[in-house]
Amino acid sequence: MGATFMTTYRKPLLCIHGHFYQPPRDDPFTGVYRTEPSASPYNNWNERIAHDCYAPNLAAGNFERISFNIGETLTRWLDRHEKATYRGLVQATRRYRNRFGEGNGVAQAAHHTILPLARGRDKRCQVRWGIAVFRNRFGYRPLGMWLPEMAVDLEVLDILAREGVQFTILSEEQVEGQLTQGAGPYLVRLSQGRSLAVFVRDRALSNYLSFQMPDAEQAKAMLNDVMASRSPGMLTLIATDGETFGHHQQHGVQVLERLTQPGPRDAYEVTTLGRLLRERPPRVEIAIRENTAWSCPHHLARWVTGCACTSGCGHWKGALRRALDNLSRDIDEVYLAAIRRHNVAPWHLRDDYARVVFGRMDPAAFLHENDLGHLTLIAQQRILQLLEAQLFRQRMFVSCAFFFEDLERVEPRYALASAARAIALTYYATGDDLTRAFRRDLTVAISPQTGRTGADMLDDLLDEASFGRSPLGNGVPGDGRAPTLATVAIPPADQH
Repeated sequence: MGATFMTTYRKPLLCIHGHFYQPPRDDPFTGVYRTEPSASPYNNWNERIAHDCYAPNLAAGNFERISFNIGETLTRWLDRHEKATYRGLVQATRRYRNRFGEGNGVAQAAHHTILPLARGRDKRCQVRWGIAVFRNRFGYRPLGMWLPEMAVDLEVLDILAREGVQFTILSEEQVEGQLTQGAGPYLVRLSQGRSLAVFVRDRALSNYLSFQMPDAEQAKAMLNDVMASRSPGMLTLIATDGETFGHHQQHGVQVLERLTQPGPRDAYEVTTLGRLLRERPPRVEIAIRENTAWSCPHHLARWVTGCACTSGCGHWKGALRRALDNLSRDIDEVYLAAIRRHNVAPWHLRDDYARVVFGRMDPAAFLHENDLGHLTLIAQQRILQLLEAQLFRQRMFVSCAFFFEDLERVEPRYALASAARAIALTYYATGDDLTRAFRRDLTVAISPQTGRTGADMLDDLLDEASFGRSPLGNGVPGDGRAPTLATVAIPPADQH
């Protein structure tokens, strides 16, 4: 393409980015992970995928050669149940940073929320909490942030820039402009003189490796053929699910190991995004296509109204989202009324609560630092319950709740269980029971496969929780009663 670059390279550059993520599988009421018979011979899918992907990629040294992000739900599970893999992963990125001066890890918005569909203050919360997760896990501030499902709008990018994030990753179909610099980085202009760097993945190459992955030798030959025609110093970015390497594609660990260790005769060199951004500030401007994602070509309809990306009738998605949106508004109103009595900025307090959730800060010390330590123990407990309610209110918008084809899958059940936990915590803090309005809204969310409603599912969850059973277990149809959270015992806050 005739592009010129500030740093001289003899060969074109390759970066492979892995998006490592697992949906939440822990019970919102107990913190216990479900047993999943479909993952046999392992206890659940986290265990199976750790065996297939995370541990072998660590053993192969791949985490020291790729760019990657890893979701909070996954790091939380690894930290509890696969400590050797978790510690090895952290050590690998620290070794990379010590060697090259920049880390190869990228943060991720905390709860895999489709950010363009969230309110502005919730977008900020997800970004701030994502930074907090990364700093707590890896020990340094991230340069970049992965957007869940690559879902993007200008407000999200502006929040990233205001919070000190320097780059994100998008796909070719999400941007407009001449990609004369290969994968970039490119410059996106934002409000009030702000800007953000964007790296653009090669969609065709990424999808080919994801879904038609050849063996290691063929993959290396294919990549050399592609890279040989590209200019020295030009970056090609392959970005895909990290679980591609070893789980979705069983030979993927070997392929990734082979591709990320080019020899003198190969047509390319390997780098990572933060390292390259330090060497090459973006100069060429592009624009983004707002309300787009890498996994839905219908302007985010997959998570709003339903679309052809999932089979069958998706009307339940809009009804579920409206119910959750209404509930979040009600939870917020109760939270605001309670917190404002103490002359504290409520959203700053909520965002700062990340230090307790993700940094394992003592709650009493947190309240003291926020000028709330003088309150009675009962008043302090109520504030902590309201902050915990905000945590579960964020978790109920996890993207996978809307991703698949039916309301009665476990992913929407997780969203409803998180909502029930948030309602319960709010009730015990203030006496405000938000169950009935939420249940009413859920009556119009109907499973296309069973004909049952979200209200039926909520009744099951409340019955199970009130009897000490797992809200994510195999529920039985309700008996016609409409229980409320007043009967549900709330255990102490789980270990986040």
